[in-house]
Amino acid sequence: MRLALAQAEQAAAQGEVPIGAVVVCDGQVIARAHNAPISLHDPTAHAEVRALRDAAQVLGNYRLEGCTLYVTLEPCAMCSGAILHARLARVVYGAREPRTGAAGSVLDVLGSSLNHHTEVCAGVLAAESAALLQRFFNERRQSQTRERTPLREDALRTPEARWAGLDLPWYGSRYASDWASLQGWRLHWFDNRDDTRQPATLYLHGPSTWSAAYADVLAQPVPAVALDWLGFGLSDKPKKPSVHTPAMHAAVLSDALAHLHVAQIVAPIAVAPVLTLLNAHERALPVHWADEPPLSPTLAQAPYPDRGHEAGRKAWLAFASSSNDNPR
Repeated sequence: MRLALAQAEQAAAQGEVPIGAVVVCDGQVIARAHNAPISLHDPTAHAEVRALRDAAQVLGNYRLEGCTLYVTLEPCAMCSGAILHARLARVVYGAREPRTGAAGSVLDVLGSSLNHHTEVCAGVLAAESAALLQRFFNERRQSQTRERTPLREDALRTPEARWAGLDLPWYGSRYASDWASLQGWRLHWFDNRDDTRQPATLYLHGPSTWSAAYADVLAQPVPAVALDWLGFGLSDKPKKPSVHTPAMHAAVLSDALAHLHVAQIVAPIAVAPVLTLLNAHERALPVHWADEPPLSPTLAQAPYPDRGHEAGRKAWLAFASSSNDNPR
């Protein structure tokens, strides 16, 4: 269950409801997973279902007889049905779910013996599991309250004076703030196309630079778009590091791909944690890994007049350095 709690912590770090699951067979951990319906755009991507899928692949069998599933929260009806179909021997869960729990709290799917009987053990590390969920939802409510508080239009933007005298491709500067993923924040990109329906190469920057690094590329006749992530360049800069998760940036990138007519992506390796969260169709786009061109110290620091504006950069450096993803 400690391993399942570690998975739940990973879910919380990605903005997902913190639930984790682990499958054990013959005393060995064969699968572990966490909630990911938001980042995977998949309503079935609950921790239990993802763990069962991985365990079935390991065993080469959709029947998981003799296996035990450890999960931090009482399974819902969907997950309980999957557990029965997998013929798990036992389910051990932490906190009860009084609203949707299907292992005895609201329904008793696992005790119904529809086609299989699964033993249930409840309450293991329940306090730790419940505390993690409570902390997650408290932080989310506080964040929503802050978002409802009116801000000056420029509160999250770099002052205009910081751009004075800089040699930037202003002619192709574009903005959006009405995409669902942006939550009203303003996203910026440079675009050298006269016809924005023309397929373009999308250039993505890492945490140490911003879209200005691609000024020379944008000056060429080949269609190109250079995006500023939220927290960087000319985009708005939410000042809470907790906002800047791979899942949030992946959602913004997903919207960008839907609006900007992208044919391929050029990005540094630091962007890998975000690209891996895109759905299968979006990940089918060609991705070319390349370091960004260098920026002068003055241009590199221009978007960040104070520490608050650097929240996105600091958060990204942290999750990029902790990621084990290496698509090379």
